[in-house]
Amino acid sequence: MIKLYRQACLLSVLFLALCTSQPPASQDVEWPAYGGDPGGKKYSALNQINRSNVDQLQEAWTYRIGEPNRPHFDADDRFPNLIAAFECTPLVVDGILYLSTPASRVIALQAETGKELWSFDPQEAKTDDRVYRQHRGVSLWTGKVEGKEQRRILLATGDARLFALDADTGLPCPGFGDEGQVDLFTGVGDRWPGTIYSITSPPAIYRNTVVTGARLGAAGKAVGPSGKVRAFDVISGRQVWEFHTVPLPGEPGNETWQGDSWKDRSGANAWSIISTDVERGWFFIPTASPLGPDREGQNLFGNSLVVLEAETGKTVWYYQMVHHDLWDYDLPAQPVLLTLDRDGEKIPAVAQVTKMGMVFLLDRRTGAPLFPVEERPVPQSSEYFTWPTQPFPTKPPPLARHNLTRDEISQVTPEHHRFCQELFDSMHYEGIYTPSSGPTLMFPGSLGGANWSGASFDPNTNYLYVNINELGNARGRGRRFWDDNKWPCQEPPWGTLNAVDLSAGEIVWKVPLGVVDELIQQGVPKTGVPNLGGSIVTAGGLVFIGGTNDRRFRAFDSASGEELWEVQLEANAHATPMTFQGETNGKQYIVIAVGGGNAFSDLTSDELIAYSLP
Repeated sequence: MIKLYRQACLLSVLFLALCTSQPPASQDVEWPAYGGDPGGKKYSALNQINRSNVDQLQEAWTYRIGEPNRPHFDADDRFPNLIAAFECTPLVVDGILYLSTPASRVIALQAETGKELWSFDPQEAKTDDRVYRQHRGVSLWTGKVEGKEQRRILLATGDARLFALDADTGLPCPGFGDEGQVDLFTGVGDRWPGTIYSITSPPAIYRNTVVTGARLGAAGKAVGPSGKVRAFDVISGRQVWEFHTVPLPGEPGNETWQGDSWKDRSGANAWSIISTDVERGWFFIPTASPLGPDREGQNLFGNSLVVLEAETGKTVWYYQMVHHDLWDYDLPAQPVLLTLDRDGEKIPAVAQVTKMGMVFLLDRRTGAPLFPVEERPVPQSSEYFTWPTQPFPTKPPPLARHNLTRDEISQVTPEHHRFCQELFDSMHYEGIYTPSSGPTLMFPGSLGGANWSGASFDPNTNYLYVNINELGNARGRGRRFWDDNKWPCQEPPWGTLNAVDLSAGEIVWKVPLGVVDELIQQGVPKTGVPNLGGSIVTAGGLVFIGGTNDRRFRAFDSASGEELWEVQLEANAHATPMTFQGETNGKQYIVIAVGGGNAFSDLTSDELIAYSLP
């Protein structure tokens, strides 16, 4: 059936090419990787939907994944009992859309209609102990197995298994691991029963090598499952290499851990999305913070962008963006691999956004900063070890606030101001990188700045688009720096969308992202809101983004930041959208996952929605 459908698609495409004025055949019309391409630019050359007609977008189809009432789970020790968000960005290849769900199910749909073709449930045998985690998507491999062309969907699950599925049928590939799956927990987490070891992001692929990190329990004990990164053969499932993000004795970087503080150290894991430099055969791996405070030293390779040879696992270069992290300032997002046009020179570069709201722009070949980075003194602690300096890029300027005064406490309502001022007065605070000492304000917080949402990049303008949270943590108070309405405690904006010219290192525009309907009704100007979910940018001059805690999906003018279109949803869309062109009808579609939940709301949905022009 699928084969006949593809043949019909090809005939229809030929007909459309002859009879209509569709984009040229060479233009990218699919979305074959999480970030649009292996380097995560989240850019599409499609322009059928553009500034002039985006206000005409309407719902083309909706598919419900069948997981509306997901249970709460313990995200970590500080902020427990969250509802797993539907964070998937689907893939579209050859007219088939592939998505994953919070239960790690994989579903294939006809991309133009949303009609289900097949589904695979890795937890089919489970009943009341099913694992629900946020899950951002799957990866696609194409190659030869025993001389025959085959497409495989690579799925890394919330209960720590790696599957290879036949992309045509959804069935596990029998020659991969143990009847289609590899147990990722064994040898890493089995010494630590009851701990979190989970995969929430799609694996990265280069040729026949697939690599994955893992999500570990945050704010837990210092010892526990290793954060090492492992690579497997796509065909056999055999492990081919591993990289110790906390180096063992004799390995480079181990000297940055005093004494035996490296031993059984958990954290420094790669929970976010890994990028692939296909031309060079390199993986770009963003790492998290090591766990526990008892670890004097710089602590490589925590909080670093680590570049590894894809086929060997050997280190090419690394760049640490937070030394001896005490603030949960993970590198949270997929590195964006781009070519920067600077004074007529084409420079291969990588942009890494951070929870601190800083953008590090590095030469992709060497790791050398393309704008100066200064090591500046930061607040120190008399109670425990702190690193004396932290790196600050001189350009671009920070996209999030780094300092907050009492005069900058929000005044959107008298009650809100009173609560927030009392909360601020109850805490210790010395600016960014304040070490904890009793109740302490951390600003930006662990959901501040940029998060896994990452960034999108327009290669035509060299503009990087980044959505930012202005949100702190009230450490020692067990809450974020907001009131009971979840309105942040500093003056708005509470969330922004930013356009950054990477050639000049300047912010081109910054606009509030999102609204609080109750405050709008009271005459308060648009505040922006906390957000989790990224953007894409298209050749139609548009930036599409959901993510906001106001149940909206929006399109902005990529040149000016003007909001051109919005639609209200059942719940928050905490996901990054994608776009593709239909094979048979030539129409451009915009697709977004709508699931709600996570840190912002108990309101949930289970919709995948596609929009197109009438």
